Amino acid sequence: MPKANNLELQGGTYHVRLDVPRDVRDSFGGRRILSQSLRTGVHKEALDRRLPILAAWKAQIKAAREGRALPESWKEDVSAAIDQVDQWTQQAKRARIGEDGTAMPTPDPEDLRKAMEDPKLVAVLTSLIERRRSEPMGMIKLEDDLAALGKQFIEHQISSSHRLSAQQSQELETLVKDPASYKARSPITRVRLASFRTYRLEHHVALKTVNQQESKLLNLSEHLQTTGTKLDFDSVSAWLQGMKLSSKTKQQYLLAGSQFWQWAMTHEPQWRQTFKGHVNPFEKHTLPTLKGKAKLDAKRKAFTVEEVGTLYKAAKEQNLGALPDLILLGGYTGARIEELCQLRKEHLITVDGVTMFDIVDSKTVAGIRQVPVHPNLTALVDRLSESSTDGYLVPTGSNNKYGIRSDALSKAFGRLKTTLGFDRTRVFHSIRATVITSLVRADVPDRLIKELVGHETGTVTFDVYSNGSSPKQKFDAIAKLPTIPTD
Repeated sequence: MPKANNLELQGGTYHVRLDVPRDVRDSFGGRRILSQSLRTGVHKEALDRRLPILAAWKAQIKAAREGRALPESWKEDVSAAIDQVDQWTQQAKRARIGEDGTAMPTPDPEDLRKAMEDPKLVAVLTSLIERRRSEPMGMIKLEDDLAALGKQFIEHQISSSHRLSAQQSQELETLVKDPASYKARSPITRVRLASFRTYRLEHHVALKTVNQQESKLLNLSEHLQTTGTKLDFDSVSAWLQGMKLSSKTKQQYLLAGSQFWQWAMTHEPQWRQTFKGHVNPFEKHTLPTLKGKAKLDAKRKAFTVEEVGTLYKAAKEQNLGALPDLILLGGYTGARIEELCQLRKEHLITVDGVTMFDIVDSKTVAGIRQVPVHPNLTALVDRLSESSTDGYLVPTGSNNKYGIRSDALSKAFGRLKTTLGFDRTRVFHSIRATVITSLVRADVPDRLIKELVGHETGTVTFDVYSNGSSPKQKFDAIAKLPTIPTD
């Protein structure tokens, strides 16, 4: 029994002591008394110091009595435990009839000791063994009895050590009877996706890319949750097969999954533990590929110079805002649509007497470049510069959540080219192909073409060591582009 005021003087130092109620001793490692030195021999100080310690102990006792809240993975844990009991039972039955099987796991010594100290359990086991021993195939039936006891024990352990709602109690009972009824919770949780998002944004991955890949991962997570399947190669393969998408798009889904997997294996300890020894389930998938004529037919195609003129005139006739000017800018530079929409007045520079577009932001490093203003663009560029109200050469009311200014103009172009009879293989980017084709046919060197349109040459000599062609060389090349018919 603890002393008065839960204090006891030991060798001139006071200790605070508290009896542990019998019903919660297991939660305290079997201890009967909690004791802690107060490091003082002064009674008044000991009275004050004991209070927070006693309060903490009593809170722990209350929590032990009320039971802990179920962990997030409790259904998965119970299902796995019941499934393991069934596997052990089958192994034991095979051993009873002399079949070779997987060796049975060795019971935990502490669990075995506690079980043998329970007189009720010992009595039940003894009764079962005696009853089954006298029956035909009794020892086989005994294994089923032991399995039933094991499942009851699991259910009792969960219900006695945790705080369960009425619904959770019903779910626990159902799981114990039928573990297959549990549909595995997807490991691709919103919490993990939020951490993945933060990590990628901190590493300067574009917000649009982050959002698109997160959407793909949520799609996979929903598939795993709905089907109740685990995250493995087969479930990913089934997920892909269920989507009516092109192989190219499916490859983007696999890329999103693979990047998430690599991040989780590096930064998520629980993920590493769960998937230890597993291969990346997003790798080595074989997707259908187009070949021969089918591949050629699906490939994006260049417009002819005459078709670019047709697009310009139609955009002009339909009064589609800045779109006619944008088409001409694309047709005389080969620049990407967003590169053109990001051009500002200060990006019109003069280098060695040549007026150039200074493209300071692009999707690639090679895309950051300087492109001469074609002679046929001079008047247009002067007009756009003089009329600009916000500093941008191309006026547009579009500025979506990713800061993309070309969004509305790109959609307007899509509608325009469709009305003119062009199929999905022709897009604004096809004008870029028109320019490249024209430069090739004008005998402009391959290296110079790549400099103008923002492609790497693929050689260390030019990509690393060379400062590139001179402004005059670039101007002479651009000037070879044929005139786009606008009348």
